[in-house]
Amino acid sequence: MTENEKDMQTNGQANAGSENESMPEENISNSSNTNTDSEEVSELEKKEKEVGEIRDKYLRLQAEFDNYRKRTARERIELMQTASKEVIISLLDVLDDTDRAIKQLENTTDIAAAKDGVMLVFNKLRSTLQAKGLKPMESIHTPFDPDLHEAITEIPAPTPELVGQVVDQLQPGYYLNDKLIRHAKVIVGK
Repeated sequence: MTENEKDMQTNGQANAGSENESMPEENISNSSNTNTDSEEVSELEKKEKEVGEIRDKYLRLQAEFDNYRKRTARERIELMQTASKEVIISLLDVLDDTDRAIKQLENTTDIAAAKDGVMLVFNKLRSTLQAKGLKPMESIHTPFDPDLHEAITEIPAPTPELVGQVVDQLQPGYYLNDKLIRHAKVIVGK
């Protein structure tokens, strides 16, 4: 053997000896790795537990929202079904008056008294509806507004200041609590 080979063999044995000596250090580092691994596992378990809690909160919140949505939809349907109840109850008095007026019209010969009775019933109907928020729209001699009026036809304006204005009203428009519920059918001057 040459000297180089002997040196390498000696170095190899020395390295092997040093590897054996470093084994306890690796065991020590392995035990510290085990501690780090257990810390990582416990961190992972904590994170998984947090994720589970957040997922549970999310599912509960989603269920609460779904219940809220269903409850409000049910309440909305009930409200729509009973919304007209108050108006109908208030109109029953007018209906009773109309029935009494019909009976009186069958037996009366006094046209003026019958006319007054019918006018009283109509005035009661108007006042009842106005008490519920119904308000007629003033359209005649106002500028034509397509948001409020429905133009049935145009006619030549009788005067130049009525050009583009409502000349006549065929059917009145109405507001309910300041919200338009029916457009006025009008004739516009051109």
